[in-house]
Amino acid sequence: MKLLGISGSLRANSYNTMLLAEAARLFAPKSYALADLNLPLFNEDIAEKPNSVLKLHADIMAADAVIIATPEYNKNLSGVLKNALDWVSMVRPAAWASKPVAILSASSGITGGVRAQYSLRHCMTTFNPRILQAPEVMIGNAAEVFDAQGEIGNERTLKLLTKQMIALRREVSNHMSPE
Repeated sequence: MKLLGISGSLRANSYNTMLLAEAARLFAPKSYALADLNLPLFNEDIAEKPNSVLKLHADIMAADAVIIATPEYNKNLSGVLKNALDWVSMVRPAAWASKPVAILSASSGITGGVRAQYSLRHCMTTFNPRILQAPEVMIGNAAEVFDAQGEIGNERTLKLLTKQMIALRREVSNHMSPE
């Protein structure tokens, strides 16, 4: 299985990017790639889609499943992530249609990015992916959860993330066409 991770944070030591790495490790895909969201600002006047946008679209299309980790900025998903969703929506064929997707979040605050996750779910609705409904993974006080190597040191959090990755793997397996 091919797994694509999308982090809504561009920060070098992002808890959300660390969370994706841990999720990918638990999912144990045949291959894992982290998407590059260093994209130009969305502008419908740009007639020819930038190569970075076409690559992101192709990466989503090629993945058997996608994991998206979103930080919470001002009670919402990040502008970086929204920008990427807007760009990808302009490329055909539709990359997200029926794609298995798990949403996660990590935050320095106590709520763990709950509002960002709900706003992301709302934004994704129009694309018609197969978003996992449960278990929800929202990590609050992220600095206390990740160790110096970026690994989850909290057994309860690790158990919840494992359950989510098992559910995502099951979602992919249930809908893969026989070869």
